[in-house]
Amino acid sequence: MSILPFPSFLDDVKEKGFKKAVFEGIDDSVERLTAGLNIQDLREAFRGETASRRPNPRLTPHADGFWLHMRPSYFNRDVTGMYPTFRLGWLSSYFVFFETITGILLMLWYTPSPEIAYGDMLTILSNVPLGQLMRDMHRLGAEFMVAVVAMHMMRTWITGSYKKPRQFTWFTGLLLLVITGFLSFSGYLLPWDQLSLWAVTIGASMAEATPVVGDQVNLLLRGAPELGANGLLRFYLLHVLALPALLFVFFGVHYYKVVIHGHSLPPQKENIGEDTAKRVPLDKRVYFIPDMLTYEMMWLGATTFIITVLCIWFYHAPLENHADPQVTPLGTTAPWYFLWIQGALKLGDKFFWGVAFPTIALGGLALLPYLDVTPSRRYAHRRIMLTIASLLISVTTILSYMGLAKFAVQTSAETEIVHELTFEPAHSKVGTGRTIPFDQMIVGAYTTAQLDHHDGMPANDAITVFNDEVAANGQFDQMIQELKNQKVGANQLPLRFRAIPAVEAPKLMQVMEEFHHHLAAAEAKELPNVWGALVITDNQGSLKRLDWIVSWDSVLIEGGKVQVDDNGDPILIYSDQVDAEGNPIPVRRIYSDHLFIHQASAYFD
Repeated sequence: MSILPFPSFLDDVKEKGFKKAVFEGIDDSVERLTAGLNIQDLREAFRGETASRRPNPRLTPHADGFWLHMRPSYFNRDVTGMYPTFRLGWLSSYFVFFETITGILLMLWYTPSPEIAYGDMLTILSNVPLGQLMRDMHRLGAEFMVAVVAMHMMRTWITGSYKKPRQFTWFTGLLLLVITGFLSFSGYLLPWDQLSLWAVTIGASMAEATPVVGDQVNLLLRGAPELGANGLLRFYLLHVLALPALLFVFFGVHYYKVVIHGHSLPPQKENIGEDTAKRVPLDKRVYFIPDMLTYEMMWLGATTFIITVLCIWFYHAPLENHADPQVTPLGTTAPWYFLWIQGALKLGDKFFWGVAFPTIALGGLALLPYLDVTPSRRYAHRRIMLTIASLLISVTTILSYMGLAKFAVQTSAETEIVHELTFEPAHSKVGTGRTIPFDQMIVGAYTTAQLDHHDGMPANDAITVFNDEVAANGQFDQMIQELKNQKVGANQLPLRFRAIPAVEAPKLMQVMEEFHHHLAAAEAKELPNVWGALVITDNQGSLKRLDWIVSWDSVLIEGGKVQVDDNGDPILIYSDQVDAEGNPIPVRRIYSDHLFIHQASAYFD
């Protein structure tokens, strides 16, 4: 007899034997853990056999357990295939937990401070085991999550699954779409690089257009007139606390409503005006355990495998140079899922297209179940709603295309050319002007005019002729003045152009050839009589300065377009001066930009 107030394992061993007592103990633990399924039940389930016990123990985990109480115990066979749900609802749920897990892991090595955040990102990419893979998976999962939730809502629209009694389910789904977009947007800023800073700056600036409270809302988001420490901390708290809390609350409500009303059947499977999702005949029941459970486990493994493969071989989350509020990069746009708003802003008033238009669009979506009161979900009876859905997809696609940096935003050719040569690391690319090895940055002034056709004239002779020309017409003096404006030391200003040292600096020659190629492509359209120059000076012992210069004849521009004559040539703008032959001299324009290259730079490795 046991001395304890309850039977002990030793009492079971004494009474039943060791083997039977151990088995029954394990069996009892499994049944407690699964809220009703013992080892025999699990064996039968995963073998695909019919349950031997009655009542069916496979239903008890849904009624008595915690983990499965939000899952239906059985489904209608008509909703278990790819159509009509395409598993988009399940994928949306998957990405909620996928992003939560990967985000928590990244939080362990991240500090929301402008002085530390970028360094933490570099640490995650270089010193944390599997850190880059985890960041890539988190970023790619966020992109997929926004796309999947949007497609899930569109699928619901197309199949008419928002109709009575699922109006509120649709509304919670719309809220989840909005929260998902802002959740991804708030995480965009956290790497604190140029891409994130300026993408979020563009997105946050839309709040300024809100009447009366626009400035206050913008200040509340940024924490200061410009994004800084306060703004980064606020976006971090939104990303890891406030928005996830809202997401999980409405995720639970949405899932609860789905369980209450059941998964809507394909439109052609229901009688018009009826909702039979909850009345599942015995011959059409597919039980969650084991059929749907193993099906979803397969989806879980396949989806995770695909994301892993993409992140190992095909995708890496971008990380540009450290955020600099003083330098605005060319071609910056909002995240792709907000491009439709950026495209709409190009149509006119900032308040209407940036605030009122999205609000009206989301309001219309929220009211959709109450506007479409026809009882039928059949496609043939819903031509108007399907047409509106097609128009919504088309308009969103067109506006997103309009939101791209190159649409309706004209950047001058000389700016784009110099930017192409000098831009800092972005998306695993770097401006070719930064790739010249330090020892090949030979001090001097070089020009693309050397690469023009000179009837077989040697390079030194061609440079001599060009030096005489630009000295005579004052173009060299104009370049020197531009360098002075850029605060190049007077003792370092070039006296004349010199031939590009192709033998000693082959990479320098290659970059100048690319420079020449870009200028030649723009000469006929926008930059007549153009030539480029690269001036290399010693700034310090281990630091060199590269000044990129473009000089061309000024052209007439009206309405953002270069005006051409009857022959298709650009119309030049002339000064009041004339040359020796009495011909008017075109106004010469010049553009320059510079960068510094340190000897320890890795761009040229």
